[in-house]
Amino acid sequence: MAPLVWLITGCSSGFGNQFVYNILARGDKVVATARDLSKIQQLKQLGVSTFQLDITDSQSSINATIAKVLAEHGRIDVLINNAAYIAIGTWEDLSYEDWLAQFDTNVFGTIKVTKAILPHFRERKTGTMVFISSLSGWIGHAGCSAYAGSKFALEGIVEGLHAETAHLGLKTLLIEPGRFRTKLLSSGNMIARTSDIPDYAEKSRAQMEGLVGEDQKQPGDPAKLVEIVLDLVREEGVAQGIEVPFRLPLGFDCYTDVKEKCEATLATLETWRNVATSTDMET
Repeated sequence: MAPLVWLITGCSSGFGNQFVYNILARGDKVVATARDLSKIQQLKQLGVSTFQLDITDSQSSINATIAKVLAEHGRIDVLINNAAYIAIGTWEDLSYEDWLAQFDTNVFGTIKVTKAILPHFRERKTGTMVFISSLSGWIGHAGCSAYAGSKFALEGIVEGLHAETAHLGLKTLLIEPGRFRTKLLSSGNMIARTSDIPDYAEKSRAQMEGLVGEDQKQPGDPAKLVEIVLDLVREEGVAQGIEVPFRLPLGFDCYTDVKEKCEATLATLETWRNVATSTDMET
């Protein structure tokens, strides 16, 4: 296989940074981006192209950045939509602006980057789009509604994108990590609103303490997840000779929780089957 050109958002830490090293190890080329270019400048020493890219910028600004990447490299083969952060707090404690900011990055920023690259993929009739979702795209946990809402939204729009573009020869992968040892829970990537409302305060403080204590102690190994994603894109390793799934939960916790929710949903459908199917108009 000829070397692929990968463009990755959010490369200053976490999965984004890990992708850079694993992709280089496979002999491919990397275009690393970050909101703060100074945080990824050291990657240039590895032969990585670096670009400043804030996915909350305007569509025209993002389009211009993608045009510069294409001018330098001639093509993009794989897009990794990774940039995201997490807002923690109850519905009542998160401001409207907190909700807007959460969706602006995790949903609308991802849409804008993908829209900027889609015409290139469509023209070439080839290209792979990888979206890093979350267990929170399946389950809305208490105090995590804004983040879960953004990931639920991402799951729906990406599923629609997959249906729209598969016939063009484009591939779409939706990756759903559980708890991995990235910096998602660090102060730079987590916005936390501890509640002073008596009905929430005790649980809110306990949750904040738990999240701080879990930071850098999560069970998942980011390098192992990234290797699986590379296999899926390149159809090597664990993906060699088998059909690559559109959606894949990764992490023992994610597998367990998703399986439990699917089984509970199937049980509800069976129990309420007669009611659920009784709503058609009488003929």
